[in-house]
Amino acid sequence: MKIEHLAYQAEDPVAVAQWYVTHLGCLVKRSSGAPGYAHFLADSSGSVMLEIYNHPRLKTPVYRKMDSLLLHLAFCSEEPAADRDRLVTAGATVEEDLGTTPAGDVVVMLRDPWGFPIQLVRRAKPML
Repeated sequence: MKIEHLAYQAEDPVAVAQWYVTHLGCLVKRSSGAPGYAHFLADSSGSVMLEIYNHPRLKTPVYRKMDSLLLHLAFCSEEPAADRDRLVTAGATVEEDLGTTPAGDVVVMLRDPWGFPIQLVRRAKPML
């Protein structure tokens, strides 16, 4: 089976989706209006989607208070430092600055302007 999408609750899915489109290269594949304002966003490869919505029955988690190792969205980046700087200028914050794993991967953990963790990774050896 192939993963179609991962979904998460956001306080303002319209604004979050627009930020991801503008700054992370996502493309809106489908969106809806009230009550949930769901947005299905495809990554630049067009093979993975993220759904961002606000279901009125649910409280939005305080992602900013969650450890980013519990949940994060990772993007491949050829230039993690440059992308970090660009995203910080656009309102992201640095959670854990640039580092290199024992496997040689270069990673940086950010939070989008709403506190959701975003990892930028340049793999030493691509996994996909």
